Amino acid sequence: MTSRDYANRKPTRKGNANKRGSKRDQPKRFPYLLLLITIAGLAGFGYLLWLLNSTDEAVTTPVIVEAPKKTTVKKDPNALPPAPQEEWTYLEELENKKVEVDLPAVSTKPKRPYQMQCGSFRKESQANSLKAIIAFQGLEAQVRKVKGTSGIWYKVVLGPYDKKREAERHRHVLQNSGTNGCQIWFWESS
Repeated sequence: MTSRDYANRKPTRKGNANKRGSKRDQPKRFPYLLLLITIAGLAGFGYLLWLLNSTDEAVTTPVIVEAPKKTTVKKDPNALPPAPQEEWTYLEELENKKVEVDLPAVSTKPKRPYQMQCGSFRKESQANSLKAIIAFQGLEAQVRKVKGTSGIWYKVVLGPYDKKREAERHRHVLQNSGTNGCQIWFWESS
């Protein structure tokens, strides 16, 4: 391997030294845009100060208003106010008015109680399994055997409920446990 002599070697510039107009060689330009923005800002600030000064003078200039002359009128302390000019008749009409209200008879029990049906199955074992799921929620269900036009059905029914609100509350309990599709109807005895 040959040894190189770095001491007598001329230093090379990084990049291309043959380029004309490199940044080092160009004289710096005067920043006209920066000067223009600065002058505009100072002019705007001066205008703002002049505007505030001119409106301040208008506000602080006192306006002289002549006060009207007061005339004194002596009033009698025992004098009554003048009588009202309008006469109201609604007070007499309300005193003599009779209102008749027709209230329907309020019954505490509905004519028919409610029931909630949660399923209808062809097989009794399926109906009994749904009845067991409902029993785990703390509700009591019944399985009814019904003969229909298409054969025998096993319906899972809860109730009777005197109020529909109570049936709705039990339906929400079942929905929270994952048993959906329960319908509330009037009670049908079979």
